[in-house]
Amino acid sequence: MKITLIPGDGIGPEVTKAATMCIDALKLGIEWETVYAGSDAIAKYGSILPEQVLDSIRKNKVALKGPMITPIGEGFRSVNVAIRQALDLFACVRPAKSIEGVPTKFKNIDIVIFRENTEDLYAGIEFEEGSPEAQSIIKEIEKQQTKKIRPDSAISIKPISISGSQRIINAAFDYARVNKRKKVTLVHKANIMKYTDGLFLKVGKDVAKRYPDIVFEDAIVDNLSMQLVKVPQNYDVLVLPNLYGDIISDLCAGLIGGLGVAPGANIGGDMAVFEAVHGAAPKYKDKNMVNPTAMIMSGVLMLDYIGKKEEAKKLEQAVRQVIKEGKSVTYDLKENRNDPTAVGTKEMAEAICKKLQ
Repeated sequence: MKITLIPGDGIGPEVTKAATMCIDALKLGIEWETVYAGSDAIAKYGSILPEQVLDSIRKNKVALKGPMITPIGEGFRSVNVAIRQALDLFACVRPAKSIEGVPTKFKNIDIVIFRENTEDLYAGIEFEEGSPEAQSIIKEIEKQQTKKIRPDSAISIKPISISGSQRIINAAFDYARVNKRKKVTLVHKANIMKYTDGLFLKVGKDVAKRYPDIVFEDAIVDNLSMQLVKVPQNYDVLVLPNLYGDIISDLCAGLIGGLGVAPGANIGGDMAVFEAVHGAAPKYKDKNMVNPTAMIMSGVLMLDYIGKKEEAKKLEQAVRQVIKEGKSVTYDLKENRNDPTAVGTKEMAEAICKKLQ
């Protein structure tokens, strides 16, 4: 079968190569269709997201994508977000499961995050400070209610819909049922945002009635953040609106040792894109030193998605064995980050491949 491969920016090509090396070692006959997006694609195609990228994913239905650079506060918007929105990949699924041998203060973590991917503040409906559009919106809002908005404000719109909420919450409950999970926790800030987060919570309560076999609870996002670093074992499946999901999934990655071991999936109705949670880290580009675990484990999620469940388990076990042994691992997986026995990205991938033979 053909799978779209997007190498990404910065360290993206290196960790993506490590992942495809391990997947190819399983001899599944996968043919990679390589396309380019991100900052490197601008020079080649004059666009950060060429149409052929989306066309390839639509055709093949499955993609493995490396991390991409997103400028902070200026420049182009996130390519990651653009792909999710263009293909309506509404469910961002990010497992956070402890791996023996990864340095961390926490143990026995096994949480799966379901983040809504298309709405909320990440919808990208923003208006620049001082623009005619922002001024018009400020005036219109002041007509509708007594609250005043400072005239030098930028404006961002936070849409949360019944339909968007239903499908992500349904996905979380379906996953819990299929994977014999016991509890779904819906995360919100409905005590303050009573109409947007309040709607998300209301929909969650309605959906939960159809899953009497799954325990349902809700949690306010700030309190959840505290509880996750106190008693993370109390949580199983989390479902969240877009922004909270982004933040909380990074927090959960921290519980298991960091973004270097955190995989991710973006799933829609009939297609999916799999990617590491971490960024492109351009300062490490071409240095063959970054941890490829997150990207390889994203490949594990991809194999499971396409029905290669036994092969997915085999690859995951190989990754876990290499990390547990602690020999052929990158510097960040050593007890001492200056350990001279640390290996490079390629060498760690090769060690995982040997476990697959």
